[in-house]
Amino acid sequence: MTDDDDMTVFSDKRQKRVKITAWIVIGALVLTGGGATVISLILG
Repeated sequence: MTDDDDMTVFSDKRQKRVKITAWIVIGALVLTGGGATVISLILG
């Protein structure tokens, strides 16, 4: 059972890191102007 607990902790940490990385990438795109295209695609 401890292996499962270790994996959930690892998964939570990894998921948090992925979310942070995604937001940084999105922020960088918006700041550099490349985000305008992405936003227009998302909003239609």
